Formats: sequence, structure tokens, C-alpha cells
Amino acid sequence: MSQAAALRWDLFCQVIDNYGDIGVCWRLAADLGARGHAVRLWVDDASALAWMAPHGAPGVQVRPWPAEAPEDGPGDVVVEAFGCEIAPGFVAAIARRRPVWINLEYLSAEGYVERCHRLPSPLMSGPGAGLVRWFFYPGFTPRTGGLLREGSLAERQRAFDCQGWRARRGIAPHALAVSLFCYEPPALPLLLEELRARGDARLLVTPGRAAAAVLNEIGLQRLPGKREQLSISYLEPCPQSAFDEMLWACDLNFVRGEDSLVRALWAGQPFVWHIYPQHDGAHHAKLHAFLDWLQAPASLRHAHALWNGLEGLPQAPALPPLDTALLAEWGACVRAARARLLQQSDLLTQLLGFVSEKS
Repeated sequence: MSQAAALRWDLFCQVIDNYGDIGVCWRLAADLGARGHAVRLWVDDASALAWMAPHGAPGVQVRPWPAEAPEDGPGDVVVEAFGCEIAPGFVAAIARRRPVWINLEYLSAEGYVERCHRLPSPLMSGPGAGLVRWFFYPGFTPRTGGLLREGSLAERQRAFDCQGWRARRGIAPHALAVSLFCYEPPALPLLLEELRARGDARLLVTPGRAAAAVLNEIGLQRLPGKREQLSISYLEPCPQSAFDEMLWACDLNFVRGEDSLVRALWAGQPFVWHIYPQHDGAHHAKLHAFLDWLQAPASLRHAHALWNGLEGLPQAPALPPLDTALLAEWGACVRAARARLLQQSDLLTQLLGFVSEKS
């Protein structure tokens, strides 16, 4: 990228919980930096970046959440991620300089995303009165903003030594390697029992809520004299690149939230998504919309319903046996979806085009 084309970006992120917001924002910031742009990532809690991105990224500065704009003012583009509210003092500086102001929304496969993508949102009051923010919606179809996909991803995947990765962790070539990144899924006992019954499975459990859920369930199930047969590895926090490699190396991935869902799609391996639960049940429609887009077979839909505790399930639910045929069917579905996505421009390419159009 030439110096003339490089832009200065202010990217705002508030960490609500579970680090999904900062995960998405860091990938966006790092990809911008890799394409020659200068990024200030304004975040109210940057602690997760110590393990998520321990070496930082070229072109990216991490700044504490601001009450006012810095002396040199806002950049050429301001991105407000996931509905976070910029302080009035910074908004006043935006009003003076008038950069392109974008509201980056959450990911969904629901129909409203295509209808709302790229729509203006005029500000009617406050220091930003008269300005326009633009809605930018990530999504899975050509009429949305697409998904984050850095330019080096395909090359990294091709160069990845899957068998070497597994061997270094003592996972036999023909063992079933399963990664677990979840909240507290209702069907966790069913998964543990299914893997235990196989006898050749290794469960790789991510730290935090997933590890706590597994340890709690094992504590509930363990009886005097009962031998624990399931091989479990409890992982340490790791950089985003190492998380990607785990998804590539495992035969089945259980993922949660937004960032890991997208990375599971790029991995092309069978996966089950634990959608973020909402108290009003709105996540049910969101999950069904995603499974419709995915063109998920009946067995994969059933697994998602169990994993997410959706209504209308039989009294004695059971996971389908995680055998070779089932995982092959799920994997083919995921790779077909990935192929459709690869025909579309990635999110940052579309975002750069949108900024050029509105500048």
C-alpha cells in the first residue's frame, strides 16, 4: 500500500465479558496494520491482549479508553465496535474533523442484516448532532459486510504441520481430538460420556468457563472406585494464532461466541457452536438462521439443539455417535460453506471500499 492510500483509524472496543469483543477488534486492528494502515485501538480493558497478542502487531497502538480526543484529533476513520458509546469529548472532536464514522455491528445470519447493512444512522442531538454514523454488518452472504479473513490465512493453513502438532501433544494420528471452548452447555455430560465410551478420544479444554464446567461435571460424575477413562488436556491461555492451529488440528471443535465461530469456519473442520445465550431467548432464532445458511444436515442441527438447550427436545436426549461417517458429513458441510464464503470479499476489503466511497 502506498503512503497516499494509508489511513489513520480509531477503533473503539469495550470488553463486556468473555473477551469476544476484544478478540474481533484485535483481528481487525492487526489486519489493518498488516495492510499498511495506522490504528489506535481504544479499549477499556486490554488485559486479555497479554496472552491473545503478546507481541502486538505492526501499525497498531493500544490506548486506554479516552474521555477526550488526543491532541492530533481523530483519525480518518472512526470505528465504534458493537454499540460501544464514545465519550462526548471525543465525539466533539469528530464533529470538528468529520472522519468516516462506522458502527461495526455483531455477526448474524438473520435477514435484517442484509436490510440494515450500510444504512446511515444520523445523530440528532449532543455534540455529534448533524453527523452520520454508518451501520456495517458482518455476515455470511454477498449482501453483507463479510467476515474477517486476513490475507495470510490460507498460506498459514497450507504450511501447518497437523501431525507434528498432534505428536507434540501426545495425540495419536488416529485418535479423536476434540477442542472445547464453551460456556456451560446443557449437553456437556452427554459429550463427556460419548468421548469416554470411545476410549480413543483426547479432549482439549480451553481455560476459563469451559475448564470450570468440565471440572464441575467430572466432580459430579466421579464415584468411589470409578476409573476416569477420558483423556483430558487443560490448556493455558494462548495467542489467537495458536488457537487457530488447535482448530486446524482437531477432528471436532466446540466453539462459542463470534470470533471462534468464524475461525472454525475457516478451519474447515466439523464444529458445534455454542451461541451466546440471551435471557429473552433471542439467540434461538439467531442459531436457526445460521444453521439454515450453513445448510446443516439433520444430525448437525440436532447436535446444536442439544448443545444449546433449545426447546422441543425429547425427554431422553442423546448426542449422535461421533463416528467417522458422521464427522465426514459434518466436515463436508463446513467445507462447502467455507467455499461459498471464499467467493466473497472479506470484511476488511469491503470496509476499505466503503470508507473510500464515503470519504
